[in-house]
Amino acid sequence: MTPDRAPSVHQLLAFYLEAGVDCALNDEPVSRMTDEVAAAAEPRLAYTGATAQPAMKSPGPIAAPTGVPAPAPDAAIASARDAAATAPSLEALRALMERFDGCALKATATRLVFGDGNPKARVMFVGEAPGREEDIEGLPFVGRSGKLLDLMLAAIGLNRGNAYIANVIPWRPPGNRTPTPQETQICLPFIRRQIELVNPDVLVTLGNPSTQTLLATRDGIMRTRGRWFDYDTGTREIRALPTFHPAYLLRSPSYKRLAWQDLRAIATALAESPGKDGV
Repeated sequence: MTPDRAPSVHQLLAFYLEAGVDCALNDEPVSRMTDEVAAAAEPRLAYTGATAQPAMKSPGPIAAPTGVPAPAPDAAIASARDAAATAPSLEALRALMERFDGCALKATATRLVFGDGNPKARVMFVGEAPGREEDIEGLPFVGRSGKLLDLMLAAIGLNRGNAYIANVIPWRPPGNRTPTPQETQICLPFIRRQIELVNPDVLVTLGNPSTQTLLATRDGIMRTRGRWFDYDTGTREIRALPTFHPAYLLRSPSYKRLAWQDLRAIATALAESPGKDGV
């Protein structure tokens, strides 16, 4: 039997991207089949009997322990809640999130993806988590779904100059995996404080995860989209409307008609409310 032709570099890179592999840990490739690397993976002993043995060289950066254990989830949630409550402004909130080490996602992300747009906007859009492009640029919704969101905003006279955009999770999960419930709860105090500081007239939750997290509902997006909710900041209630995430619309374009109905409802709500000064 004739063996299949080896895949090309382009095919391999495409496979890696589809599998969620988008970064390398070392400058040079490492063969995991050699005796030297296999030996390096074995447990190290500082002493054998009374004779000190030289430590083996680490095969790569992932083998270097930090020595700082991650905080317990309950402690991390409490720490995030206490820290977020002290932020008097969006700038202060961003600075303390840059210093926050209670979420493991920070260690695998390239940078914090905080928010984008007008911090005095009357409407705020909140998605779930950054993707690869967002992780690279440090801004939310700049990939394919972001381009669609820009078109959706433009359809009702909005743009990033008069709207504000953020995510529940500010750090990209590895390989774009779904954030765990613990990761979501750790990050929740930050997005809640971000909403309080922007203080929009209308809050739009994009997709099921952000809707269920922020609006405390177990219903799916098919049942919640197009329905108005009250989001309580503790000082006032904000009208909130769930709609489809742009990434979902890219996969299921037939639902754009329903999304357009939601966009029209948002435009109507903004037109009917008195609005905030200066916007």
